[in-house]
Amino acid sequence: QVQLVESGGGLVQAGGSLRLSCAASGSIFSINAMGWYRQAPGKQRELVAGITSGGTTKYADSVKGRFTISRDNPKNTVYLQMNSLKPEDTAVYFCNADVRPTMWARYHDYWGQGTQVTVSS
Repeated sequence: QVQLVESGGGLVQAGGSLRLSCAASGSIFSINAMGWYRQAPGKQRELVAGITSGGTTKYADSVKGRFTISRDNPKNTVYLQMNSLKPEDTAVYFCNADVRPTMWARYHDYWGQGTQVTVSS
């Protein structure tokens, strides 16, 4: 079993910053891509940022220049530094990882439980 545990969400004023962390644990042979998604009320879940095991990153246009994704491979942890937050960034943020549990297994998609980020105006 693989678990993804997020932390770092909360309430912040517009213009403020938050840092999200997501640690993967359990049966892990290797992790390919990791990423952050978000889902606001009444909206579909969307990709915020992703990062490959080699460090290649991808961002949603709405967060480019404000958010930075990074990862610590030995710790199986991914981070999302969020600066210049806006009220429209308010959502539940989910961690995602493409994990190979054992040498003989395929990669599987795993999700964290989500952490609430609320940005007040």
